[in-house]
Amino acid sequence: MKNKNGRRRRNKQSRDKAADCNTAAGDRDSLSKLPDDLLLNILERVDTLDAIRTCILSKQLLKFPKMLSHLFISVCSILCHHNPACEFGIRDILRISRAVADVTDSILSTRSPEITISKLKIRFILTDCDSVSIGNSVARAMATQRVDAAEFEIAMEKTYDDCSPDDLLHFARKFNTFLGACPDAFAGLTHLWLRNMRFGELDIPIILSTCKRLESLRLTLCDAGIHSVLQIEHDQLVELMVNCGKFERIELTCLPKLQRVSYINWTSSANPLSFGFVPRLSKLSLTKAGTRSCKTLELSQLLADVPSITCLHLDFQSEKIWVLPERPKLLTPVLRKLQQVNLENVPEGCDFAWTMFILEAAPSLKDLCITVWDHSCEIVEDKKLREQYGFCEKAEVKWKPYAPDFKHKNLVKLTIYGFQPDRNFMRYIRRIAEVAVNMVEISLHDGKACGRCGGLDHKINGCPSRYPQTAEERKQTTEELGLASPTMIHFRS
Repeated sequence: MKNKNGRRRRNKQSRDKAADCNTAAGDRDSLSKLPDDLLLNILERVDTLDAIRTCILSKQLLKFPKMLSHLFISVCSILCHHNPACEFGIRDILRISRAVADVTDSILSTRSPEITISKLKIRFILTDCDSVSIGNSVARAMATQRVDAAEFEIAMEKTYDDCSPDDLLHFARKFNTFLGACPDAFAGLTHLWLRNMRFGELDIPIILSTCKRLESLRLTLCDAGIHSVLQIEHDQLVELMVNCGKFERIELTCLPKLQRVSYINWTSSANPLSFGFVPRLSKLSLTKAGTRSCKTLELSQLLADVPSITCLHLDFQSEKIWVLPERPKLLTPVLRKLQQVNLENVPEGCDFAWTMFILEAAPSLKDLCITVWDHSCEIVEDKKLREQYGFCEKAEVKWKPYAPDFKHKNLVKLTIYGFQPDRNFMRYIRRIAEVAVNMVEISLHDGKACGRCGGLDHKINGCPSRYPQTAEERKQTTEELGLASPTMIHFRS
């Protein structure tokens, strides 16, 4: 009896231990117990190779790779998988490029044609044979399956800093060969991102005419020669993003569906953009670190043919203010539909009352956001280098109100990043609150997190930030502002 009871006790302990193990295993495999639609949603948010690697760990998940409707095949994922140290020679690049081509063909050729590919994005390095293989795989998928959106993001084996002018020309010729070898793939593309290429005069128009479905074009460090003029016409293009390059001017000649334009660090001494037939253009983003030779843009001239802008983003890179405050009589005709303005990286220490010229000229403005920041890893601080590259002292922007009694009826939100409770900021907030008679919210933030170093720059003009942190400091700042409705002030950091 005793032995029997003992055995029973031991059996019960074994069963309890086994149950605990099963519970732990169930917890580890909890992903496979989620509903199919939720699992698909999760798997489609990561690189497709990572999704496939996850699925092969469980029998219950093996069916999902063929069901994915969002496919993202990236050279970066394969590079890191083959060489975690991320140190690559030309042989490594060629081997990885071959792997991207093989993976692309394997994934696309084994899919059921009944499942639509909602989005296909392939990021790869341009090589002679493997890029054509990728293009052919995509073209076959487009011919046999429904592909709603397809994107090529193409990089080179060299960074721009390591490229000579001959390299840029060589890369453009390689791309033209690729384009000519895979016209069906490019005809079905909706998004294209190119890097480090110097095209001939007619090359980019040929690219656009081949990519008939193209909705988004991104050119990074690409041009058609130093001081070249690029004319763009396309029936479907919705978005254009240009980052650097040596264009003298980009002429948006006829783009009936264009809605968004972004231009970063142009080099021309005149207006970098000219607008022809762009009836739907509503969002414009301009970014530049201004130098002594940088032309001051007059928005009344730049936007004379596009009075449809509703969202304007100007990034000054903590350097010279390169936009001219103009009187409402000139600006209101082009800014009358403007609803959102983001003034990014306005230099510290300068009076930014000049930004009021936008309020005076934009009666429909609802949301104004200003970031005041001199972050050390974003700007050139060495005096000799500043002189060499033409950076100038950040002089005050000359401006005076043209309508001292002016009131704004539509501005409801003011957001400031890099707020400090000093005379400059406090005076500006009082003025905005006085002018914007229907203001609802004033959000005050400390400095933004740096995208490069990942941290906050806690120094303002070389001194530690004095952003109000405690409840007592915030109460004191609110009282010093003396607004009629102090509850509209919100400290967000």
